[in-house]
Amino acid sequence: MTTPASQDLLSADLAMGTVMLKVGDMAAMSHYYQHALGMDIVTEADGGLYLGRGTTALVHLAPAPGLHVPGRGEAGLFHTALLFDDQAALAATVASAAQYEPKAFAGSADHLVSEAFYFTDPEGNGIELYWDRPRTQWQWDGSTVVMDSLSLPPQQYLGSHLTEAAVSGQRQAAAAIGHVHLQVGDVATAQDFYVDTLGFERTAGWHGQALFVSAGGYHHHMAMNVWNSRGAGPRKDTLGLGEVLIKLPAADDAGALAERLAHHKIAVANSGAELVFADPWKNRIRVSVESAPAAS
Repeated sequence: MTTPASQDLLSADLAMGTVMLKVGDMAAMSHYYQHALGMDIVTEADGGLYLGRGTTALVHLAPAPGLHVPGRGEAGLFHTALLFDDQAALAATVASAAQYEPKAFAGSADHLVSEAFYFTDPEGNGIELYWDRPRTQWQWDGSTVVMDSLSLPPQQYLGSHLTEAAVSGQRQAAAAIGHVHLQVGDVATAQDFYVDTLGFERTAGWHGQALFVSAGGYHHHMAMNVWNSRGAGPRKDTLGLGEVLIKLPAADDAGALAERLAHHKIAVANSGAELVFADPWKNRIRVSVESAPAAS
């Protein structure tokens, strides 16, 4: 991979954090994330539920009675992507999600860098469940990671990777927010904001219809596409995506980002501990500092 010389980049140790969803039916959504996706309630706070694996919150369900489901062509969330450590853990959650509601299955694909399965939650939010191939197997064409969408038959995959141990230990298996994929109005504006302003690196595109960006040589921490939303303007206040959390390892990283945002005249709420701002489609982004654990 070829790395740009620019110093205005987000930290290579960046991680994606809890995704907040504005929810109309808390009972149905909580039941889905717990029973289809094998999450537990990590804590009840901020007027809602934080659900995840172990002590790691992955999704924050925030009650939003009275809001409407966004239209198909509006900007917002395309999917939240949950990353699993191994194929057996992925298979166990794919199996439980498919059994919970078969009609929620939206497809699967071998992306060369990863193996992915797609679902839709009860309020229309996209979910990707995936496993990464080792980075040594990823191929790069300069600064562009080579990805594709090849066939990945679900039944064959489960037959190869689903084990009794993975099923019984599903809720104990670690998972993380691997990336967040957004619907936006146009790719050029997305690149101006997420690459030129925030400091992600562009890792791939898709015929001018999608953009993939990351920090530290990952295939993508975030993506944006116009497949359903070309020409969309700023979002209304609807159900669906409430907030994307990005975690930086040091205060200096957040400080450098704050300077870049100020230079580009992006309005920011800066508490000293975190930055909160919106992208051009009013998708709310929160950046916090979370020091990496000491090496053992």
